[in-house]
Amino acid sequence: MIKILLADDHALLRDGLRRSFESAGDNVVGEASTGEEAVALAKATQPDVVLMDLSMPVMDGIDATRLIRDQVPGTRVAVLTMHDDISKTRDAIAAGASAYLSKGTSFQDVRDTVLRVADGDTVLSPALAGAMLTTAAESKANDELLSDRQVEILQAIADGMSTKQAGRYLGITTKTVHNHLNAIYRKLDAQSLTHAVLGAVRLGIIDLNSEVPEGV
Repeated sequence: MIKILLADDHALLRDGLRRSFESAGDNVVGEASTGEEAVALAKATQPDVVLMDLSMPVMDGIDATRLIRDQVPGTRVAVLTMHDDISKTRDAIAAGASAYLSKGTSFQDVRDTVLRVADGDTVLSPALAGAMLTTAAESKANDELLSDRQVEILQAIADGMSTKQAGRYLGITTKTVHNHLNAIYRKLDAQSLTHAVLGAVRLGIIDLNSEVPEGV
């Protein structure tokens, strides 16, 4: 059973999410209506995942995400927002969010994402990545920046695979995948897997048009 903290200033939405998570057997350890409350509750309850809205009073979800990642390192953050402001998307990723979902997402997809995040995966929405890509002034290829294997790993992640799935698909261990990812972070000056994938997309190293092979 994973521990979840809900952070959203809409009480009805929080109530609906809490009921749905609890019906699925998960443990909702708290509800916050402001970013400040989210940080305080995360420190007090040590949840596995905070499901975070971005637009909240007192302190927004971006600042709250950054503080939670700094002060409660065992807690991961999944953003659930109705806004598609690209600058906020970038800021949330840079702040350490492990997933970014829209409020139009089904509850089952939200829960699946929360479970993956709790398990250490990073979940990237290709649609949001594509929206971010359209704001770039230009895209340039830089094939020599990453090795062929590193490009394969990032492409697999961009296609929606988890790190475990990527390792199985490429015939390498999950540990090897993570070793490559650490090297990728250094090369792309990225703070997270999502940040690395988006950086590679902007550089033209990988694309978002592939599909996950069947059976992965």
